[in-house]
Amino acid sequence: MMASPCAIPPRLLFLLGLSLVAAGVLRAAPLPVEVADSRAALDGVGRLSVWLPADDGVGMIYTLERAAAPDGAGGWRAVQMRLGQSEAFRLFDPAPAQGSAFYRVARTPIALDSDADRDGRSDFIELLWWDRHNPLNPAGEIPLEDGACLIPTRAVFEQLARRDNVPGSPGIREVKFVVTDVDTDNPAVYFVNTNTRIYHYDFARDVLGYAADVDWSTGLRRFNAETYWTNTARKQLAGSLLAHDDFENPGGAQGLYTVEFWPSDPVSIRYLEPAYRIVAASLPFAEAPVVYHPASETQEAILAEEAAWYAKSTVATIGSEALFGALAYSPLNPGIAYGRLVVADGATTLTPRDIAIFAVLPNDLPHVGAILTEVPQTPLSHVNLKAKQNDTPNAYLKNASTRGDVAPLVGQNVRVEISADGFHIAPATAEEVAAHLESIRPDEPQIPAGDLSVTAPRVLAAVAFRDSTAFGSKAANVAELGRILPAGVAPQGWALPFALYDAFMRHSDLYGYAQAMMDDPAFWADPAIRAQSLQRFQNVIEDAEAPAWVAEAVAGVQAQFPPGQAMRCRSSTNNEDLVGFNGAGLYDSYTHRPDEGHLLKSVRQVWAGLWTFRAFEEREFWRIDHFSAMMGVLIHPNYENEQSNGVGVTRNLFDPSWPGSYINAQVGEDLVTNPEPGSIPEEFLIAQLDPRDYSLYEIQYVRRSNRVPPGETVLTRDQATELAIHMKTIQSRFRTLYSSAGKPITAMEIEFKYTAEGKLAIKQARPWVE
Repeated sequence: MMASPCAIPPRLLFLLGLSLVAAGVLRAAPLPVEVADSRAALDGVGRLSVWLPADDGVGMIYTLERAAAPDGAGGWRAVQMRLGQSEAFRLFDPAPAQGSAFYRVARTPIALDSDADRDGRSDFIELLWWDRHNPLNPAGEIPLEDGACLIPTRAVFEQLARRDNVPGSPGIREVKFVVTDVDTDNPAVYFVNTNTRIYHYDFARDVLGYAADVDWSTGLRRFNAETYWTNTARKQLAGSLLAHDDFENPGGAQGLYTVEFWPSDPVSIRYLEPAYRIVAASLPFAEAPVVYHPASETQEAILAEEAAWYAKSTVATIGSEALFGALAYSPLNPGIAYGRLVVADGATTLTPRDIAIFAVLPNDLPHVGAILTEVPQTPLSHVNLKAKQNDTPNAYLKNASTRGDVAPLVGQNVRVEISADGFHIAPATAEEVAAHLESIRPDEPQIPAGDLSVTAPRVLAAVAFRDSTAFGSKAANVAELGRILPAGVAPQGWALPFALYDAFMRHSDLYGYAQAMMDDPAFWADPAIRAQSLQRFQNVIEDAEAPAWVAEAVAGVQAQFPPGQAMRCRSSTNNEDLVGFNGAGLYDSYTHRPDEGHLLKSVRQVWAGLWTFRAFEEREFWRIDHFSAMMGVLIHPNYENEQSNGVGVTRNLFDPSWPGSYINAQVGEDLVTNPEPGSIPEEFLIAQLDPRDYSLYEIQYVRRSNRVPPGETVLTRDQATELAIHMKTIQSRFRTLYSSAGKPITAMEIEFKYTAEGKLAIKQARPWVE
């Protein structure tokens, strides 16, 4: 008996999260057999799920089939197949509906010896060996140490998967796959054991025998030509299946699997659809939906070009914004910490003994034991830069303060573990907190180098990389930028040496004031008292008299700037911007306006910044001698009304095998490092595809800014490319400088702006802390 097929409503149901809807069962059979007492429903993510009654005979094969039209025009396609069971069982489509989808259930007697995938093996035999064979995939059986032709359970998925850092999802589980015969009407998929074969070609050659008769390089060239970068002569596709276990569907469902391809691969719907279908049909365990994620600018453009074809296809898609914006957990810096669990606000005084929960990203963050934010972070926020520097566990955890496993422990000592596998919290003792804190502090005092022999300010053009011991790494590195970048890209200005700060502090016996403050037992007894005492000390510094020669030296620098020019005064200490310690967010910068008189006013504010609570706590934790810490000042023209600002790292943070740069950008003066509440910056990778052609860059967007209209970007393609070119220059130069100094680096972190006139300004470069 045949019933009229039932349609799932149009696409995006899995994003809208519709509730379960009862529907009539759909059925078709080669033999006129009635299927009674059956139910079909949407599962909340736009997928059909059909419950079938017990089959006492257990002599039937049940197949859920899907078509684009109610009459089956274009053909019915099997999406899942099972043997009849002695109790009620379920069939479901692993893929959500892309457009209107029509379903039926076919009952086929095993005696018919059907072969749905035309591989020469009967469906019945393959279903009997369900853990090794796939009746919907003509791929042959391979040992699990190499891969599989289907993934029957989540446990097998995890056996095949490896953890990887992909944009937007650090530490995600990834299983690579190869789809062969993608240019035919009967493709096959092989899932790669990604622990034993990292590269698709190695799997194709070693396991599938692809081009085994030629040498490795010739075979690789042939494989690449038939697998990537063409839509006219593909023989196979190479992709990845990613498990986004922390994805939250608006309808309440948890988890998502995405089918993805190499970002620069311009894969067309012509090849994508058969590959997507067979991958989805080979995941009978996948309770979470399987969707296609166009992960790059290239793939987004093809999706737009082929929109009409996608609308007619069975390929369900999700964009980067929807995918990463729906994550409930993101472990930016994994680790274990012990401390008192605190829900922090602007009035909370925090110490390394605190596990802090923030409803918004803090602008002023002292050293804490661990960080949980209820708003998403980017890897280049000051919060995460500081977390990486201090090896502080740090994660975005949706609704952290109200979660059932967290809220009851607020105010208590806890153990927190942040890992790619999830977030875990449990009570801890005061002894465990104290022992952990001591275990991660240095054993001996740290004395930063400070050269006080240089007593005169210098124009940046006269400051060298080696002069960081007298002027600070920030000033020395900005001076180096001026040598290697085109005129106007790096700031031009002056640097005040440490000797001016030291002379100022000695002249008014401010070191004596600091020592007396620190000798008071009350100073150490209560963090709140310590914070108040340090604030009073800053006020004293800002009002203190300077030696006449120091005031004259600062006035001489001021005279070098045109009348009416606002000047930016920035910290440049001997314990920031260093290899292994960047000091992100420790110190404040100040703008000196033309009507503020002597430049010494703003310089004293910068000097006082060495004694903020957060800077003091940082030094104390690392046992850095407070009286050896020195403050230089970098002074250059102030930027006004910039079009955009951002931070970048001169390497691909997620895939070291693909050279490139990682960039965060935001409009205007909404700082990427300290974003305004609710602000989401633009986040992307950019890589040069051909070292001989600077125009060939691929951009892989992780998120788009919520401060620009939909479809627009903060940085234009030309701006992103210009920035990437200069970042490559910066990486090359500083890698040489730091290697020559015996301090090798892997990457540099830069801060940049596009000015009101649309000109690029790179205003800082410092070693990236792994």
